[in-house]
Amino acid sequence: MTWTAPEPPPFGGSLVADERTLLEGFLDWQRAVLVGKCTGLTGEELAQRSCPPSTLSLLGLLRHVTDVEREWFNTRFRGTPVPFLYRRADAKDAAFDEADGASAEADYDRLVAEWRSSRAAVASASLDDSFIDSLRGPMSLRAVYLHLIQEYARHNGHADLLRQRIDGETG
Repeated sequence: MTWTAPEPPPFGGSLVADERTLLEGFLDWQRAVLVGKCTGLTGEELAQRSCPPSTLSLLGLLRHVTDVEREWFNTRFRGTPVPFLYRRADAKDAAFDEADGASAEADYDRLVAEWRSSRAAVASASLDDSFIDSLRGPMSLRAVYLHLIQEYARHNGHADLLRQRIDGETG
């Protein structure tokens, strides 16, 4: 039996909630949009690349944001060094370059597990808690949420085009 990407997890919530709830909700919405673009596709379809010389693929995007979640919530904000799952010193774009449809189910599961880890990493933190980012200086958890929302939103635009190229699906 061939694995296909499942429906996205449910998301939602009030649009008149407190700031933390809104930020968490909008991030969860962006997460769901990305995996929703993958729904029903096989690993091989998810690994299809956009157009040469680009190695961009839906599977590559899933792998990339897995590393992004690890980096921002655990390593940067929490200060808990966790290794990247895909990026390496000798292969910065390995999430894209080495995406293989045969590992799509495991890669998908890693992303969903990383969402749980990210939530747990900041569950007891305040939006005003901060850290020193080596490139940007002081950053709050609030800024991390906003950064991740924009990261997913940008890649969701890529995902729209990738999905349309695979099977014509839009929206």
